[in-house]
Amino acid sequence: MAGEPEKNILKTPALLEYIFQTNSYRREHEQLKELREATVKNYNQSSVMGVPVDEGQLLSMLLKVMNAKRTIEVGVFTGYSLLTTALALPADGHEKEIGTFDFAFVDAMKVDFKKYHEQLLKLVKIGGVIAYDNTLWSGTVAQTLEELHQNLNDHPSRDMLIKARNDTQDFNTFIANDPRIESSLVSIGDGVTLCRRVY
Repeated sequence: MAGEPEKNILKTPALLEYIFQTNSYRREHEQLKELREATVKNYNQSSVMGVPVDEGQLLSMLLKVMNAKRTIEVGVFTGYSLLTTALALPADGHEKEIGTFDFAFVDAMKVDFKKYHEQLLKLVKIGGVIAYDNTLWSGTVAQTLEELHQNLNDHPSRDMLIKARNDTQDFNTFIANDPRIESSLVSIGDGVTLCRRVY
């Protein structure tokens, strides 16, 4: 949608393009490239809802380092992150299998992140990782409400974007104080919070 805040926290277009051209696109799996290009073609501005290529590669590497075999995903859009996960799993790995999960990826309604977190802590094993997407919400989590209102003054989805920003701030505070996990808020894409379950 025109005027939509860019879903990438790196606000230097030339540097982002350098990352994509020098590393990300060169290492992107052909199936992922086809899906990314089809998403841009068919969804235009809504394609910003998808996971960017550099974030996908970080998740892929994380899954391989963890030797994850059982994964679950909440929120899919066109499936770029889901396909990224599938391609990173070993031959004996499974997605959405009932049981104890090694890894979960959440890219859904921000207002429900706390609910997903409570459920996923029951499904992800101790030592497993839960990743939450868009936890910097286009950088708006660091803006005051006054700044946000000014920046989104005529935006048709202003109220929805502000509510999602508030929900994201609330979730970030909640995660930072949750003793059941270790967490790291990574400034890639639109912000990804990685949570390792400790008990």
